[in-house]
Amino acid sequence: MTPRLALLCLAAPLAALAACPPLLNHQVPALMGGKINLCDYSGKAVVVVNTASQCGFTPQYKGLQSVWKSYQAKGAVVVGFPSDDFNQELAKDAEVAQFCESNYGVSFPMASRVHVRGSDAHPFYQALAEASGTTPKWNFYKYIISADGKTVTAFSSLTKPDSAEFLKALNAALPR
Repeated sequence: MTPRLALLCLAAPLAALAACPPLLNHQVPALMGGKINLCDYSGKAVVVVNTASQCGFTPQYKGLQSVWKSYQAKGAVVVGFPSDDFNQELAKDAEVAQFCESNYGVSFPMASRVHVRGSDAHPFYQALAEASGTTPKWNFYKYIISADGKTVTAFSSLTKPDSAEFLKALNAALPR
């Protein structure tokens, strides 16, 4: 291997690492094992939502799945974060996965159960709170991270994922 080729081989992983916005520089356990590396979503608009299976807002899974299906090809991803911070989530990851799939056909990435607020919040949610200036007030609180990873827009649980306001913000966050 030539010295120049060796340098290129070393530089490629470093360039990929540098391309990950700090906000997305997190890994979370996936709902059914493995990891979700949020850096994999660099360059995409990322919809982040804390979920719960036994909440009045749980039917929003349908809208989130629709957004996932409609916007995936446009450069967006939806990532769900089950949380029992508001005492409305099932006790085990396998139960959450089965509930989401059988009731709503959820196929977007889902993390393992995490805390989304307080001192026990997952570091990713701590970073979201810092970037947006707000923490989840209830289940199905949504954030849209722009494709460049620099802008975060927060939406209350009352804002449905198929609402005009939400879709307008998602379209603005898509890669150009």
